[in-house]
Amino acid sequence: MTTRVVLVEDDDKIRNSLIVLIEGSEGMRCVGAYDRAEDAVRDFRTKDADVVLMDINLPGMQGTEAAAHLKEMKPDLQIIMLTVYEDSEKVFESLEAGASGYLLKRTPPDQLLNGIREVMSGGSPMSPTIARRVVQSFKKDAPRKSEAGRPALSAREEEILNLLVKGRQYKEIGEALFISPSTVHTHLHSIYEKLHVRTRAEAMAKLMKR
Repeated sequence: MTTRVVLVEDDDKIRNSLIVLIEGSEGMRCVGAYDRAEDAVRDFRTKDADVVLMDINLPGMQGTEAAAHLKEMKPDLQIIMLTVYEDSEKVFESLEAGASGYLLKRTPPDQLLNGIREVMSGGSPMSPTIARRVVQSFKKDAPRKSEAGRPALSAREEEILNLLVKGRQYKEIGEALFISPSTVHTHLHSIYEKLHVRTRAEAMAKLMKR
């Protein structure tokens, strides 16, 4: 099955390089490339796309705002922010807007392609430095006691969430902690209920916000 990718990037050189990269990769096709977010949002209802690679700093509408509009139009759409920004606030804004991944523009081409494959399989690809920021935010701000009357996460749930924000899949988490994937799923259901979220991206956004 071909993964249909849309690019939103105002740098002509980077955008053209991404087009060549995606078109030259087996199982992927570039179905749209834009230098302005407004144009991507306007055309999107006529696009059959699976993944959007979205810059943040764009002329006019910013990438995070465009991401929110696109997710509203197509909730199942997978959005990966591709940017130079490494600060926690930009990461949080992107996740809150509906992004499932956050990669830096210096990401090597093979890792970028793997990120697209990962997000299509349910993962949340993140550059290592970004994943570290999310984990550090979690470690610093995740108290064992209840927050605003909500049940606290158990030690095992914290371990699982730690691996989750690093982009690990259920099977990988189970292997790392020597538990079955079904047990991982049970713990994640409990984590999501306690954090009042429904997805991995929402859980990471919640951690970054605290």
